[in-house]
Amino acid sequence: MKKARDCLLKTFRRTFFTLQNPKPQMEDLPERYSYNPVLIWNPQVEEYFVKAYGAEHFSHISKALTRPSCYSCIRVNTLKSTTDTVIEKLSTIVKEMGCSNSENKTLVGGDVDANGIDLMQSDSRRASMKIEDEKKPVTEKFQHPSISRCQVPGLDYVVFVRGSGPHTIDYGYANGRPPKEVIVSRKCAEAVLRGAQVYVPGVMACSAHVEKGDAVAVSVAVEQRGVDGGWSLGITRGTVVQGLPTDPYHSERNGLYIGQGTTAMSRAGIFRVSGGIAVDMNNRVFKLPSFYDVLEGEIFLQNLPSIVTAHALDPQKGERILDMCAAPGGKTTAIAILMKDEGEVIAADRSHNKVMDIQKLAAEMGLSCIATYKLDALKSVNRNVDSCKGTASVCIDANDGVVNNSSNSMNLDNVEPSSVTEVSEVDKTKMQNAKQKMNGWRPRNGPGRNQCMGGRAENSRGFAPNSFDRVLLDAPCSALGLRPRIFAGEETIASLRNHAKYQRRMFDQAVQLVRPGGVIVYSTCTINPGENEALVRYALDKYKFLTLAPQHPRIGGPGLVGHFEFADHFVEEWLRPGEEHLVQRFDPSSPLDTIGFFIAKFSVGTKDLEE
Repeated sequence: MKKARDCLLKTFRRTFFTLQNPKPQMEDLPERYSYNPVLIWNPQVEEYFVKAYGAEHFSHISKALTRPSCYSCIRVNTLKSTTDTVIEKLSTIVKEMGCSNSENKTLVGGDVDANGIDLMQSDSRRASMKIEDEKKPVTEKFQHPSISRCQVPGLDYVVFVRGSGPHTIDYGYANGRPPKEVIVSRKCAEAVLRGAQVYVPGVMACSAHVEKGDAVAVSVAVEQRGVDGGWSLGITRGTVVQGLPTDPYHSERNGLYIGQGTTAMSRAGIFRVSGGIAVDMNNRVFKLPSFYDVLEGEIFLQNLPSIVTAHALDPQKGERILDMCAAPGGKTTAIAILMKDEGEVIAADRSHNKVMDIQKLAAEMGLSCIATYKLDALKSVNRNVDSCKGTASVCIDANDGVVNNSSNSMNLDNVEPSSVTEVSEVDKTKMQNAKQKMNGWRPRNGPGRNQCMGGRAENSRGFAPNSFDRVLLDAPCSALGLRPRIFAGEETIASLRNHAKYQRRMFDQAVQLVRPGGVIVYSTCTINPGENEALVRYALDKYKFLTLAPQHPRIGGPGLVGHFEFADHFVEEWLRPGEEHLVQRFDPSSPLDTIGFFIAKFSVGTKDLEE
């Protein structure tokens, strides 16, 4: 009787465990524990893009956007180093990282175009950069096989470091037991796919009983549409993951596993502290070498289209150039280097901290021709400059302190004794407080992220019309060309059209600032034709003295010709036949494997008197 009872209890326990921990069909496991996201779009936005690109082409674009480029693009600071030297140093660093590059050695090379880019493609339409450098500037003994020099004429200071992926990862699902798991936010996942670690703020949920040093699978919680029609994450931070279908976003996480890592702290620690690395990612779906804080001042990681944008502007020594929306400073410093640091590059941005970041980058790269200002791009033009404090072409806020951009600390050595009034420290404090109260000053919570070092962004009230030889407007945009991207549902037709209106207002400012005979370059990192080709159409129709100019180098594709009629019967006009080859459109699904990007270059003719 006892033996029969024990057998019955054993059968019951096994059945109960199976019900509580249902084992997925084996054929479903590879699909679940993989990275194969489907980008979600607003239906009206998707219809708009399908009309612009065609259904099949837009499908390829959407797929490409969910993955990072298969290589890192590095711009060499030629004022501090050489391409050969950087390649040698990077080769040593990559070897120390232990990047085996075994995947690269098994690839079969394809056709090579005039740009020196290997056009071999996998079934997923991905491309790789050519490994072999025709010029062989560095001996085989020192050059790592994943590192190559760009072969585009004029871009020989650009270095490519190839990564690999997507990789299939064994997450350790065994005997019906799912692996321990950490769920991260979508923005955290996009950073991890670019090579970052998982930091504490990005963790949303975690399996129970996770201790420091445990191997965990890392998956993504993507926003879902709520009952109110809006998008939300719908998961409480700190949720316990049990590996069951009842887990939040269990089915939605199918195909959204981005890699495996080792926890740097326990589950309790992850949700108790405010910062630090939560998971050390050691087995990634996409493997790209990290060059954070590497060769500081000698190199700058930058997308290839952004480097091409600086070349399209074609800056010359001694010219005065404006970068209207300059943060984070990549294009600003690229322009300064192309000018050999001779001339004047004005870098403006509306954010104090971003302006300080530009100053820091310029200092790291040893550039002295860059002057930074805090300025809203919509207020760039000031027709009353002569009445302002400053030079004849820059209006500086008289209530704002003037800062030496080349230093982050105050210099009192050059103060003449006669200019110092001897008063007590108490009197100084009283006078200062009274002056601040009179000017409406209120205390703030600390000095700010950059002011703690003594730096400060100088405010500007705008620049004189026709005071620049060239203007770059890398406009704030919908950023729908940036990759990897796991979610795109937040953009609507209305928001896309608002982006375009904002960009037109900024372009109106740029047109006033550049002199006759000058150049304007307009660029965005979006695939939206309403922010790209439609802006070109607006510019050419409104300003008859503007003409599209050829760009060098030209490695992007042609622009879009045609128009689109919206539901409210508004017709958005794009390019006309013959204009498409004067702009550059970078398609993320093309063999170049770049972000989505757009560049237009305008020559400025003789302006009308009313302009």
